[in-house]
Amino acid sequence: MSGIVVVYELEQPVAARVPAAGPPDAERLPRRVHAAPAAPGRPGAAGPRTLCGKDTFAMTKAPPSPAGHPGEPWYPAAYASLVCPDCDAVMEI
Repeated sequence: MSGIVVVYELEQPVAARVPAAGPPDAERLPRRVHAAPAAPGRPGAAGPRTLCGKDTFAMTKAPPSPAGHPGEPWYPAAYASLVCPDCDAVMEI
């Protein structure tokens, strides 16, 4: 499947971990990893919805990864336990 962007659904901010001077999502960790179709005409930007139907507006795009090889997962290996099962099922088709 081509034209897929990996996005992170971030956990809710925790007041004690967010520095006052930093950006609002500076300490927010991924809560769930989703796949989204690329926006039309913008291959590096996520479209409006993930493959499981969630709105991508408040999600953060994952850092770019090197071109994958056949058989490698679509998501960053460090976040394998956070992959959305619905997005993963669509990606396996």
